[in-house]
Amino acid sequence: MSIKSATAVWKGSLKDGAGKLELESGAWSGPYTWASRFGDQTGANPEELLGAAHAGCFSMFLSAVLGKGGHEIASIRTVARVTLGDGPTITKIHLDCKATVPGISDAEFQEAAAAAKANCPVSKALAGPEITMDAALEA
Repeated sequence: MSIKSATAVWKGSLKDGAGKLELESGAWSGPYTWASRFGDQTGANPEELLGAAHAGCFSMFLSAVLGKGGHEIASIRTVARVTLGDGPTITKIHLDCKATVPGISDAEFQEAAAAAKANCPVSKALAGPEITMDAALEA
């Protein structure tokens, strides 16, 4: 099993402070602040990073499910919309997936997408919030 990590460093008070998020691999790092999370300031936030992780994991898992079914995948594009509600609490994650998979029926695609949503490692880790999905084939 592999272990991956990310680091967050925060300096200062909640509303006036600032932080930096960094992936262990060095592939990405960026600033975050209270305003980038709850306001309109440019910068990263944990919800976007969680969404990126979920969208990436789901897309890869869907590719595996479709591949096991003998399908060639031209593309899979998934957007994860993470809702931060009162509390604050993550109350919902909605996956919006558009895929180009030649020769697959919509019924078979929907079954594969549902399996990926239920079984990708990030979905399993996030089983607490409601995770919804729209999945569609593209020509």
